[in-house]
This record gives sequence, C-alpha cells and structure tokens, in this order.
Amino acid sequence: MKLEAITWQRMAERLAGHLDDSRTDGGGGPEAPAWQRVGIDGAPAADTGLLAGRLADALRPRGRSVLVVAAEGFLRPASLRFEFGREDVDAYLGGWYDTGALWREVFGPTDPGGSGRVLPDLWDPVTDRATRSPYAELPPGGVLIVHGPLLLGHWFPFDLSVHINLSAGALARRTEESARWTLPAFARYAAETDPASAADVLVRADDARHPAWTGCPGGGAG
Repeated sequence: MKLEAITWQRMAERLAGHLDDSRTDGGGGPEAPAWQRVGIDGAPAADTGLLAGRLADALRPRGRSVLVVAAEGFLRPASLRFEFGREDVDAYLGGWYDTGALWREVFGPTDPGGSGRVLPDLWDPVTDRATRSPYAELPPGGVLIVHGPLLLGHWFPFDLSVHINLSAGALARRTEESARWTLPAFARYAAETDPASAADVLVRADDARHPAWTGCPGGGAG
C-alpha cells in the first residue's frame, strides 16, 4: 500500500475538493445526493475531531454548509455502559455507543427525502444526562461529518469514510492510562472489522505531526 506524506491542512483541502467533485457526479444533475455524509473513524488517541474540524473549515469557503457530529455525543447512559463493569471490552465494543440513535437522529434525516433536521448530540457523558440540544438544520447540499471510534462495521451510509490508523505501539503510547483497558477492544476492532481496508481513505498517524495517507478515492487530487 503506497502512502503519501501530507499535512492535515492539505489533506482537508483535498478531501473537500473530492467531495465537491463527487457531488456533481462529473457534471451535476439529479444524481447528486441532497447531503453528503463523511465518517472519520479512529481511536480517541487519533483525535478524529482535528481532521473533522479542518475538513469543515475547508468546505465552508466553497459555499458548503457543514455539520460536525461527534460520536461521543451519542454514548449510552452510564447504567447501560457499565452494566458489566467499567472496563468491560465486550460492552465497549458493542454497547457504549447508541448506534440506533445515530441512525434515527443523524443518518435518517440525511437520507434521500429526509428533513435535514439533525440532532447534534444526545447524551452528556460527564453529567450523565440528556443534552437537550436543539436540532440543527442542514440544508440540501450540506455535508455531515461524523467522527469518533468504532464507526465502521455498522453499515452507516457514508459517502466517504476515512480511518485514522495508529500502530499498536503508538496507540498504547498516546492512550491515557485510565483508558488503556480499551486497547484490546481496538485490537479486536482492527482484526474483526479491518477498518484500514474498509475505509475509502487510510491515514497513518503514528507521528501526529507527520501523517501519511493513501489519497482520495480514485486518485483525485481534490
């Protein structure tokens, strides 16, 4: 697999260009989706929010409305997450994130014929209470960016998926001590879901200052 050294800013610009190009399907017309949905997948140590924010900033000057949604805002209540203990790997993989709510409140409204009314978050893990955030109106032609861990493998309908990969050693070094119990979960995720192959774009970020990537799908420069 050939990787190209790149900066995060240049990566965001090229992804934004790719989204613009693919939206028009090479020439515009009814084939273009009303909304484009981007997934940026990676462990918390990969800081997926950094690329999500840079991509949003690269899209807005192009006239695109953007909504960034963090998967962390769709955690289940603590009573469900910690039902089998606070460090249960199986629960983390399959029960921490409310994927049903993501389908209902985030992806459903951006399906063809949807309303575009997206709930940006549902649950505050710090207070363990509903956020009660208002719905955000994403107009047709807008881009939804969902970022966070364990996003691939749920059949979420991403038009473009990016996986930020860390080697096992880098992941261990950059994961906080209190969260290192999740390392076996990410090892299983890598083995069972293979996000590096499932994603449209692979980013290697063992050194966060010097990422490298496979480039845009189809080799487009953006």
